[in-house]
Amino acid sequence: MSKFMYSGNYTKRGIKGLLKDGGTARKEETVRLVESLGGKVEAYYWCYGRTDFITIMDFPDHTTVTGMALNIAASGTFTGNLTPLISVEEMDEMVKVSIKDWKAPGQ
Repeated sequence: MSKFMYSGNYTKRGIKGLLKDGGTARKEETVRLVESLGGKVEAYYWCYGRTDFITIMDFPDHTTVTGMALNIAASGTFTGNLTPLISVEEMDEMVKVSIKDWKAPGQ
């Protein structure tokens, strides 16, 4: 499973729905949706400032989580940002990758 952070901001229409349904209902719907697609919600937080919410999720593949994000974006109730998360161990493996025969632009 890969980890993803989905964060975003509510539109005016989305805020109206949040005020009507409450924060717990939005979290429960997120958990229901993610689990129905084979994922798992690790954390769900409300924020104030530049971001309204952050969700940390595990998904079996990039296709499913990206498809979910596209469908949610089409609702028009908030704008979202999907960010793949990299563990420390994964980064340790990534920095071992060497590209010896590569030409940078302009070289």
